[in-house]
Amino acid sequence: MQPVEVQERPQKRQSRQSLAQREVRLLVLDIDGTLAGPSNQVSEPVRRAIQRAKAAGVRVAIATGRMHRSAERFHYAIGADMPLCSYQGALIRDPESQKTFKHWRLDWALTEELLQVLQDLPVGVHLYIDDQLYVRELSPLSRAYAERSQVPFQILSPAQYGQRPTKILVVSEDTEFLQELQGSLRQRYSPEQLYLTRSEPIFLEATHPAVNKGNAVRFLAEELLGVSAEQVMAIGDGDNDIEMLRYAGIGVAMGNASPALLPYADWVAPPVTEDGVAVAIETFILT
Repeated sequence: MQPVEVQERPQKRQSRQSLAQREVRLLVLDIDGTLAGPSNQVSEPVRRAIQRAKAAGVRVAIATGRMHRSAERFHYAIGADMPLCSYQGALIRDPESQKTFKHWRLDWALTEELLQVLQDLPVGVHLYIDDQLYVRELSPLSRAYAERSQVPFQILSPAQYGQRPTKILVVSEDTEFLQELQGSLRQRYSPEQLYLTRSEPIFLEATHPAVNKGNAVRFLAEELLGVSAEQVMAIGDGDNDIEMLRYAGIGVAMGNASPALLPYADWVAPPVTEDGVAVAIETFILT
């Protein structure tokens, strides 16, 4: 399975008028901080706006760092009609048919080495194998993560050794330490070995090097729909949305977005608590 490359692009910022003139054929949405805020639910104004976009002929997809099983309820809540891109795009699967289009896993040798590096660090470690959540040890952060994700967890045991995970997640409330850890891991592992990103300040995520949301969205657009990047609108709020916004013809950052994402946005919507997704849809699709 060959990775899909997202080429570096120049600064994309254009006027709202020129962007609004584009025909959007595919709308791709992040979940946390974009579709769902503190309530962990999709608001009615956002639901209605998405349904109006669908009625206008726009296809809708989700691209998230969440597990597939955790993201499915959002897929159904908004009536998404494209395969679900979970684990930063490492797994692209249709919830209705359960057909898997792409699945990139980490090599076990690299996984084992990374687990050794993390072994004595004061962080929580989660492994995701066949859409099951395994934790190194139970901590308040891991319990809170499982509750918000609404998925059960198991303690990692030797029975899982040798199984290739879809993602490794490092959890810590010490965000400065995670930033330092991300830097040291990027010195240790090249981009050809490991993709490292931050979906939330307390999360550091590691996946196969071919994985990022930009690659996943490109697959949906060009391989499944046969549309160009200029016909894609993507909305997100985190560092892990950079590649997705960089690829899309219209890249929208939420008002609550990470500062690292803003340079890649064509437009900044209101925050998730003010239904920014609905405002963006109204501005660029329904105008």
